[in-house]
Amino acid sequence: MMSKLSQQEEKELIAFIKNWLKAHGFTQKDLANELNIKSSRTSEITQKFKEFHKIGGIFNVVKNLIRIEQNWLKNIKTDFQEENKAHPYNQLDIDSLVSQIKKDSIK
Repeated sequence: MMSKLSQQEEKELIAFIKNWLKAHGFTQKDLANELNIKSSRTSEITQKFKEFHKIGGIFNVVKNLIRIEQNWLKNIKTDFQEENKAHPYNQLDIDSLVSQIKKDSIK
C-alpha cells in the first residue's frame, strides 16, 4: 500500500489538473466522464485520484492522466479526420485558392 498524498501534494495535484484541463480545453465534467464518476465536483475528482495514488503512487496517477489525454487526443484526431472527409480539399485545391486570392488582391 502506498502512502497518502500530503495536503500540499493534494493541492498541487488539483492545481495541476485544473491547469491541464484548461490547456486542453476540457472541463471537470469531461474529466469526470473519463474517470467514470457521476459528479464533476473537485472533491469527487480528487477522491478518484487519491484512490489511484493509494493503488500505485504518483506513477499510477500519471498513468491515468496519460490514458485520459491519449483518449482525448485520439477523439480529436478522429473528429479531425471526419471533418476532412466532409471537406476533401487537397493541396492542389489550396494552392489554386491561394493563387486566386493573390490575383484578387492585386486587382
